[in-house]
Amino acid sequence: MMDVALADAWAWIDPWLAPWWTLWGVPVSRLEAWAFVLSLAMVGFNLRVNPMGWPLAIASSLLYGLLFARSGLYGEGSLQIVFIALAVWGWWQWLRGTDDRQQALRVRGLTARGKAGAVLATLVLWPVIGLLLDHATDSDVPYWDALPTAGSLVGQWLLGRKWVDNWPCWLAVNLVSMALFAHKALWLTVVLYGIFALLSVLGWRQWQRRARGLDGGLPA
Repeated sequence: MMDVALADAWAWIDPWLAPWWTLWGVPVSRLEAWAFVLSLAMVGFNLRVNPMGWPLAIASSLLYGLLFARSGLYGEGSLQIVFIALAVWGWWQWLRGTDDRQQALRVRGLTARGKAGAVLATLVLWPVIGLLLDHATDSDVPYWDALPTAGSLVGQWLLGRKWVDNWPCWLAVNLVSMALFAHKALWLTVVLYGIFALLSVLGWRQWQRRARGLDGGLPA
């Protein structure tokens, strides 16, 4: 009964999920297409360390939250709500945030201890989120869904603080997410996350150059 009520609560989204065009013979909805475009634009701004990526993150997270919730990916759907809150925080951090020396945030890399902490945080969050999804939703892949959810939370925090290490974190998240979305037949989103994976490698290299002062004087 609870599962039926949960599904019915999202029925109003269905007109936006109607086929708009096809990709390799698979229908793509208007909602997924717009989320795709906004997400690509967001990553482009992030690569340039431009704060305009954050309002785009808010908009794309809202659309993807609706898409994932209706597809039964409640971990990914709930994550978008957290993403919106983190995007507001990240936007503020990039505009007004300071580092430990009370200087404006700049692109820099984590220490070995910081990297270990990020990995540990992901490993702790994963089973906690998986257990919650397993008991509170009708997801058929609760722990699989929980892994990129946990990694994304850590990645978003790293991005908000301008740590270079957000990019390898996103690379791992994107690769796991591609398989998850393929399982749900969200093929345009699979393509998007494949592009995200490639952009994560590009962003990693570009931010490493910024951290070393080899960015040609571009603002960080």
